[in-house]
Amino acid sequence: MATLIGTMILALALPAWAGITYVGLVRARRGDELPQPELPRPPRTAARKAAWIAAFAYLAGGALHLYGLSYMPFLFPEDACYFKAGTKVHPDHSSALPVSLVCRGTEIVPWWVNPGLLVLAVAAVGATVASVVLAVGRRRAG
Repeated sequence: MATLIGTMILALALPAWAGITYVGLVRARRGDELPQPELPRPPRTAARKAAWIAAFAYLAGGALHLYGLSYMPFLFPEDACYFKAGTKVHPDHSSALPVSLVCRGTEIVPWWVNPGLLVLAVAAVGATVASVVLAVGRRRAG
C-alpha cells in the first residue's frame, strides 16, 4: 500500500507542484500577470530557406567526404588494404577526390560515395547561388 501511495505522489502531486511553482516564478518575475504568448515570427523568406538548404548540403557533403576518407591509407598504407579488403598489400591506387582506394584491382570505397558527393556539391552551390540571387532581388525590390 505504501508503494501505491508513493507512486501516486510521484505521478500526480510532484508534477502539479512543479507547474504551480513555475507559474508562481513567472508571475513574480513579470509582475502579477499571466505569461503572455509570444507573437508569431514573420515567415521565412525564400532566400533564407535556400541558405538553410545550402548549409545542410555543405554539412552533409563534408560528413560524406570524411566517411570516404576513412577508407584512405594515411600512416600505414598496407593496413588500409588489410582492414578494408583483408589483404596485407600496398594499395594500387588511392586518391582523396574522387575518393578511391584500389587494392589488387578491386575498388574498396563504396560505389555511392562519389555520386553522393557530386549531388551534394551541386545542391550546395546551387542553393548558395539561389540564396544570393533571391536576397539581392528582394533588397532591390524593397
